[in-house]
Amino acid sequence: MTVGVRRSWPLFLRIFALMLATVLLVQMLNFAIVLMMPPPSPVIYSASRVAAVARSGTDSTGLLRASLSSGQPRPSDNPRDTHIAALIAGDLRLSPKQVIVETERSAMPLLGGVFRPPLPMGLGRRPPPHMMAFETALFGAFKVWIKTPGNQWLVVRPSGSSIGPWRMRIILWFLVAMAVVAPIAWLLARRVAKPIGLFAAAAERLGRDPRTDPLRVSGPPEIAEAASAFNLMQERLNRYVEDRTTLIAAVAHDLRTPLMRLSLRLEKAPDDIRSSSEADIQEMSERIGSAMAFVRDMTRHVRRQRLDLRSLAESVTDDFTDRGDSVVLHPGAALTMEGDAPSLKAVLANLVGNAIKYAGHADVRLRREGGTAIIEVSDTGPGMAPSDLARAFEPFFRAEQSRNRDTGGSGLGLASVRAVARGHGGDATIANRLGGGLIARVTLPG
Repeated sequence: MTVGVRRSWPLFLRIFALMLATVLLVQMLNFAIVLMMPPPSPVIYSASRVAAVARSGTDSTGLLRASLSSGQPRPSDNPRDTHIAALIAGDLRLSPKQVIVETERSAMPLLGGVFRPPLPMGLGRRPPPHMMAFETALFGAFKVWIKTPGNQWLVVRPSGSSIGPWRMRIILWFLVAMAVVAPIAWLLARRVAKPIGLFAAAAERLGRDPRTDPLRVSGPPEIAEAASAFNLMQERLNRYVEDRTTLIAAVAHDLRTPLMRLSLRLEKAPDDIRSSSEADIQEMSERIGSAMAFVRDMTRHVRRQRLDLRSLAESVTDDFTDRGDSVVLHPGAALTMEGDAPSLKAVLANLVGNAIKYAGHADVRLRREGGTAIIEVSDTGPGMAPSDLARAFEPFFRAEQSRNRDTGGSGLGLASVRAVARGHGGDATIANRLGGGLIARVTLPG
């Protein structure tokens, strides 16, 4: 029962709960670090000790170090720094201008593990002795600049690193917290991105094959509703395409009956009228047959399988060579891909047949670039006008030089080539070659 309830949660509630749990976990880790690693009490240096280190140049405890510096200090506008500098200057018998103290502004005075604000001055009452001693001491990161007779500056500062053991423990704890929270953030990112990736993959499959399996309706309500809408869209697209193709097939089929009646009536017509009319009827019958074949090929259910594109090309070119046509297939390695063998074989036959029909020769090359298989069929014929190239793949379009009954086809060959290529997730293009003729290129995902 618990699993069913969890799956029924909306996606936004899942994300909200996961983010809330992550924030709560981080706050618990922060609270734990306060309890387990309280800030240490700072090392406090009196003004007299700093003056002693400045006189001797060394510190017996090694906590302070003195060194000469060629830089220039910045005068402090902190009254406390000015007060301590005056104390050190008096101890060293120097002018107050010859001593400058720099302390961290962000540091709060710390005594006994408790942060205390600086003691207010001039309130008309004497502070406790330990607070008076604290007001004349230095702690944390500081620099005491003392001007020497040679116009150089002697700098006294703590010898320890700015990243002490306590700060190192804080950094390590932060890394531990990141390691704990990172898997939760990763899980959240995957949960948000996974449905988007599934829809992107489904859209890619739908583009290659409209009859692909529908999406599995599962997960949160938003994802299930989106999957149902996607499946409904796929079903409507298929029904729309099927209705159009069925209409085209029905019209093409019904046109044969009146054409048959026309041919019978023309038997009694004069010879000159009968011969020209019979040629027109024959051309119309061929176009109807081509249209029905095109519809049949586009609506049939294809079966994708691993195949060798070069073997298909060899089979097609061998058929044309056996008929006495001039076809050259350039050698190369095997080119395996996922596809429908009859459709791809028809693509090769269309491209090679067009090249032979209009140029008398076909040059076939196959290669792979990255994850894409490329088919190139070129010829040395007259080529095509740029305006015709833009419409070459339109159904029933024929270039100007082919509009005659001897060489003109139905105008569906290149349309079928592009339909098959796009059905496999690729595309087909045609262009004029620099040396004359055409080059048809089909790209297919390998």
